[in-house]
Formats: sequence, C-alpha cells, structure tokens
Amino acid sequence: MEKITEKILLDKSSPRTNKLEQIKTLNLSRMGLKSEDLPVPLLSKLCSLEQLDLSGNMLEEIPRGLCLPCLKILNCSSNDMEDVVSLEALRNIEELRLEDNLYLTVNDKHKVVFLLPKLRMFNGKDISSTAHHIRHGSTEILRKRVIGVWERSFSLPDPITAQSLAAVEKRFVNAACTQIKYGPNSLSEYTKWRVEMIAKEYLKSLTCSEEEGRVTDTTPTKENEAPAERRTCDLGGNSITSPQKRTRNNSEVAAEASPRKSSRVASAAPVEACPRKSTRVMSTPQKTDPIMTPSPRKLAIMTPECSPRKSSRLENISQKGASKVESPRKAAKSIISTPTSRPAKCESPRKTAKDQNTAQQSKQKPTHLRKLLALNSVPQEPVSLQPFHVLQCHSRQDSPDDFSTQLWACAFEPPQECCGGGISGGSRTIATCGGETLCVIDCESGHVLKKYKVPGEEFFSLAWSTVLMSRTGGSARPCNILAAGGKRGRVKLIHPRVNLAFGEFRASRRAISIMRFSPRNASFLFTGTYENKIFLWDIGGLDRDYNFKISKLLVLETGSTPLHLSLLPTSPDTHLLSGCDDGLYIFDIQLSKNTQKRNEEMEIVFPIYNKKDKKNTYRTIDGLSFLSDDIVASKSHMQGSIYLWSWSATQASWNGRKKEVPAVVLAELQWSSTEIPYLSLGTCPGYGYVVCGDEQGRLWMYHITDTMMEKFKSGKTISATEVLEWPSPVRAGMGALDGPSINSIAMDPDLHYLVALTDKNMAVVWKRTSQ
Repeated sequence: MEKITEKILLDKSSPRTNKLEQIKTLNLSRMGLKSEDLPVPLLSKLCSLEQLDLSGNMLEEIPRGLCLPCLKILNCSSNDMEDVVSLEALRNIEELRLEDNLYLTVNDKHKVVFLLPKLRMFNGKDISSTAHHIRHGSTEILRKRVIGVWERSFSLPDPITAQSLAAVEKRFVNAACTQIKYGPNSLSEYTKWRVEMIAKEYLKSLTCSEEEGRVTDTTPTKENEAPAERRTCDLGGNSITSPQKRTRNNSEVAAEASPRKSSRVASAAPVEACPRKSTRVMSTPQKTDPIMTPSPRKLAIMTPECSPRKSSRLENISQKGASKVESPRKAAKSIISTPTSRPAKCESPRKTAKDQNTAQQSKQKPTHLRKLLALNSVPQEPVSLQPFHVLQCHSRQDSPDDFSTQLWACAFEPPQECCGGGISGGSRTIATCGGETLCVIDCESGHVLKKYKVPGEEFFSLAWSTVLMSRTGGSARPCNILAAGGKRGRVKLIHPRVNLAFGEFRASRRAISIMRFSPRNASFLFTGTYENKIFLWDIGGLDRDYNFKISKLLVLETGSTPLHLSLLPTSPDTHLLSGCDDGLYIFDIQLSKNTQKRNEEMEIVFPIYNKKDKKNTYRTIDGLSFLSDDIVASKSHMQGSIYLWSWSATQASWNGRKKEVPAVVLAELQWSSTEIPYLSLGTCPGYGYVVCGDEQGRLWMYHITDTMMEKFKSGKTISATEVLEWPSPVRAGMGALDGPSINSIAMDPDLHYLVALTDKNMAVVWKRTSQ
C-alpha cells in the first residue's frame, strides 16, 4: 500500500505548485488508505487547503490532531468510518459527504451537525433548518432538563475536593443520561452523548464562582418546568425505529435515507385478472377512551386492534389458497378488454334516469365547462408520462417478499413558502402510508428520505399543512408538518424536515379513515372515523419546544364511514363535502354558528343510484376531488364511470327543504367496470386532468379541454384520453409482477410526477416527459 508522501501530495493537488502551503484542492480518493496512512504532521502543512477528497478508501476515522484551518469541503464517502467525533477539529467545514459508510447511523449525522458549526451541506442536501434545531433548539431543551435533574436530586459537596466532585459528577451524569429521554428511539445514542456533555459543562459552571449567578438566573422555575410525564420522552412510545448499524440492504430510516433500489420497469406484459375481495370491517370494538388533550410528548404503545381496512384480496403470487372473508361489498372477477378497444360494460346511468332534470342538466353542460376551462387556462396538449420508479418501501420487517401490505394514501408536500393559502408551484417530495410505516419519498431520485415506523399501527390516511412555529424574539416561521392516522384512532404529528415526530392525540375511539387540513386555516384538521363521525380539531401553532394545544371545534354525524373529504376551493371555511360508504353529504362548517354537533345539510344524489339492485345501491362514494373551483370529479363503487358535476349549479338547485339534491352532471367518463371498492381518483386542476387507477394496475387518464365540448354535448360516456398500462416490473427469480389494484393517486400541481399506490406494497412514480 502506497504511503502518503510530500511528492504524492504535490502530484495529486491543484493548482500545480511545489509548495504544500499553496495547495487548495487535493484528491486522495480510491488509494486504499487506512487511518494510520494519513500522516498528521505532513497534512497539517496544508494550511491553504480548501477541498479534500478521501472517498473510496478504508478510513475508520479522521486522524486525531489533524489541523486544516481553511478546509471547507470534505468528501469521505465510501469508507469504513465508525466514528465522527474526530471531525471536530475541522470546524470550518461547510460541505461534507459521508454516504456509503456502513457503520455510521443517524446518531452520527446529528453528532457531525453539532460538532461542525459552519456545516450547511451534508451528503448533497441543504441542512440549514435541521442544523439550527440540532445546535440550538434541542440543546436548550436538554439543558433545561439537565438542570432539572440537578435541582431535584443533587448539590455540590461540602467541602469541594477533586475526589468528592468527581464522585458527584459520575452520579449526576449517570442520572441525567438515565432519566432524560428526548427524540425518537433511533436518536437515543446521540441524546445520551449530548446529555453527558451538557451535564459536565453545567457542573463545571457551578464550581466557578464568577459564573454561578448567571446560571441561577437562567434556571427555570417550577411554574415553567415541563410536566414530569412530558419530560420522559418525545418519541419513545412511538417506537419509531432506526437501525443502529446501516448496511447496504437496510431500509431507509427517519433521519438519513440511502437510495432505495427501485425496480426498473419492463415492457407491459399480459395481465390476467384474478378474483379478489376487499372489505372494511364496520365494527371494530375497543375500550372507550375519552377525548383528551394530551401532552404532545406523552406517547404510549397502544394495544393492536383488528384493522378496519384489512383486505383478503386473493394474491395470485402467494395467496391462492386464502380463505374467504365476508365483505359488505363483494368483488367478482372482472372481464376487461384492452384499453384501445374497450366497450362500455355498464349501461349508461344517464339513459336509465327517470326524472326529467336530465335534459335540463345536459343543456347547462357547455356553459359550466367553458367557465371551468376559461378560469384554469388548461393546456390543450396532453402530457406524456413514463414509469420512473417502482418502490417497495413499506415492507413488514423490510422483507422483499412482502406483497401483501396495502398502501392507502399519498400526498405531495406543499412548497415551503406556502402558508395556508393556495399552492403555487410543484413539489417532488411525497408522503405515503401503508401498514405500520410512513415514508417521505423524493420522486426524482426515488430515495426514501424519511421512514417512520409504529409497530402495531396500520396507517390509512395522511395530510400535510404549513403551520407557524414561534422562535426566540417573538417571530414565527412556517414549517411543513405531516399528520397521519389509522386503526388506533390516534393522530401522529411529524416534522419531517428535522426528523421529529413531536406529538400525538386521540381523535377517535375507533380507526381514522381519512384526514384533511384546511387550506385557509392551516391548523384546522378534519378527521373522519369509523365512529361514523367527522371531527374538526384546531392544533394551533407550535412553540420552539414543539408544544401545541389541541381543541375540538366540531362534530359532524355522517351515518356511515367517511372515505373522502373535500373543502370548497373558493370558500373552504363554509362547506365540507364528505364521500361516505353510504353517499355524498354536504356539511355546513361555519364556526359562527352555535351548534357544535351537526348533521348533514344536504345529500348529493347521482343518476347511477337509479340502477340499484338487491346486491348494490351504488351509493358508496369511493372517489372525490375538485377539478376546478366549481367542477367536482366523483365516482361510486361498481359505477363503471366517473361523474364530472357542478357544485355551484347543484347548490343553486337546492330549495332548502329536501335534503336530497340531484347533482348537475356535466359529463360522464368511461372507467373500468371493476367491482373492487375503494380505488380512489386524483385530479390536477392546473392541467385539467382526472386520473383513476383500476384493478389491473392501469391508470385511466382524462384530459378535460374545450376540444371535448362536442362529446359532452352528445351526452355519451367519454373515453379516457390515455390508459397507461401497468409497467410490469421484473423481480429477480420471479418474473414480471402482475398488475395490482391502484388504491390511491396523487399528482403534484405542475404534473411533473404522478404517484400511484397499490394493494401489493408497491408505489409507482411516473414522470412527465413532455413540457
């Protein structure tokens, strides 16, 4: 192995020079170097060095005592680094890369951020916001708790001797490390490291008479002290796990994500339909738990309960012999021809409608549609999407053989500058949920940036919002938070950017089926539950310690399980649309009214309801989303089509007496005749797109433009603009994977990406290829 000499340093440096003191850039990558091969006295002569590349070696640590005062950029990726504390001497580093060091954990990342005060880029990502919290926010919280441990149980020895002080320090540090819990379990090592450091610094300050008065002044009083149960832990009860040693096969963890391998898609293979069943258990009994305002950090492990959405869909890979489960919406084997020659299998509901409003509604279609297109300036050219990534990131125990975990909900993160108003611009970060995990994914790279795991939970829904967080000096800054809930009936609140699940509260005695934040009041959260109720909560703002105060504002009685919630784009504080297992209901949510508990104001009914038979009433609204400020896209289970209808015209036809109000249907879009329920649709208003997946992994895309006007006038069902086939990813030793059911769809506002979630533990990212 070649040792480092002065000649080698000069040969591998830039600019070319014959003096070590003038070297600014040095490349020592892929030389098989170990830590002992780096001569500290020789390297310390590089007093002007600004960039150093040590990647691709076998370094276990940076040699102690190395002094490079001008070093700003250091690359130590693809080494065998086990310790990062030695980096403390390089305090002027601004950019650092440590990827592919198998033994470094999320704890080491936090240590690096704390030890290097000027670090702003870590592994190619801007960490300015995260770094501020690690260096200042969490440090202040831990310092207060360390002081609390001292004041409750310790005092300086009398007289003070080196021996007695050392004994007190040992007992104090041990007590602080044992009693103080902060952050997720995955950061327990870092927390203990910081608590030990802070405890020693505090004890040292007490022994200095000139500093003793200042320390006393900053000691919190008992009134300001956090309750004991809040001090115990921030995330321990969440059991949000992270591997302590990273390997190349590990799944992504909460704080630092390595690229997760995504299946490269092959050409579409023939897909054979198979019979499946899906059910949501309507009764999930639990012990009664009163609604309470919990401490944001009081987190307890809940007893697992039967999943309300657990499906017994027969898997053609590994579950052909699965036993049948009774379902209120039984699914039969659907026969589907190719998308290009597909005839309409379902008799048009428009033809079977018996009321005379149909003709009047059809006359109104052109007017409403022109209004829609003029307002949104929908591009006339359709977009082209190509499959980009296939991710299997919600596996139980990170097993690559898990094709049974169902993925239920996804949503793109709002732009950071957005604060409760309209979203402008797109986003490439999406949150997904399914099974016991939440994932935050970068759609461009396919990397899982964050992963949160709560053993025993099954997440059904999530929602983003941008709330205000107070800072020192009275100012506030916006931060994007994520709320998620599922079968336990508890809402988890997470700040992904700083890798902190900062609180939770019980929203229901039973499972949470759906949740939405208000776009106008960013702290207002609607939660639909299997109690057949929708609750409106106000979580308020966050203080610098992530404390929040929860209050319940409204209770809406739905009569059946809410599946989708939509707020009016133009007036989100007046009405709420709720697609339920037994219909579509409209609620007045104005807080100026005195009634806190309310029933629906009206029910929207559709022509498909006239097709009811002994087995189905077609009233399950399992797809609901606004396509514009006025146009709504919705569908019923087994409908075989999607309605576009006008909210304003429908509301105007309501006389205030009858609760049932016929929807003013503008168009009917042909869709799959599947009997599989709960296949949700998505919309992209800026580009005039409605998209819905089917039971064979295909995406039915509808580009709603003024060129389709004549078809709307004819009253005929409109075919899809394009049907994207299942990409049929190929897995080694298993061949192409059959198309699963697409449970959920999400598009970013600029339609750069489309994400589809399946019932076989696969998230598919499609990317736009045309501008």
